[in-house]
Amino acid sequence: MAIWTTSFFLPVGEMIVGATDAGICLFDYRYRKNLPAIQQRISTGLNTTFQEGVHPLFGQLKSEMDEYFNGHRQQFDLPLLLLGSSFQKKVWGSLLGIPFGQTRSYLQQARSLGDTQAVRAIASANGANGLAILILCHRVLGADGSLTGYAGGLTAKRKLLQHEQTVLGQAQQATLF
Repeated sequence: MAIWTTSFFLPVGEMIVGATDAGICLFDYRYRKNLPAIQQRISTGLNTTFQEGVHPLFGQLKSEMDEYFNGHRQQFDLPLLLLGSSFQKKVWGSLLGIPFGQTRSYLQQARSLGDTQAVRAIASANGANGLAILILCHRVLGADGSLTGYAGGLTAKRKLLQHEQTVLGQAQQATLF
């Protein structure tokens, strides 16, 4: 079993995607500094290697991303394969609970996980997320509401947040008429 990979462009940058028959295991910014470490964690966790190729999930991912960026999708239906420690998986799972167009601080995320002393560990786990956009770490902000660390860069984070706010604004206007 290989991890099949390809890449494509989104409005926020070039992405690399990896998939197995169990699900999408990598969806990250192609030039991310930590990408080699994330790929190593995934490769080790699956005891296999990455190989350029085609996988049926790539078409579904591309379609869902197009729908998201066109304002027609707020949740993703793709099967995700999370590879990390149990703590990382718990943190990543909590990110999935942040509604479309909303944000949380790292402290709020820590509270939701029941451990306000774990803010730094939670931030580190968010940073280890290899499923950008799908696992919603772009929705986490600093305690003062500032944009802080994001694998795709703060410009990409700002674009994603602005996109979601725009979509929500359009949806609210549509319900008025």
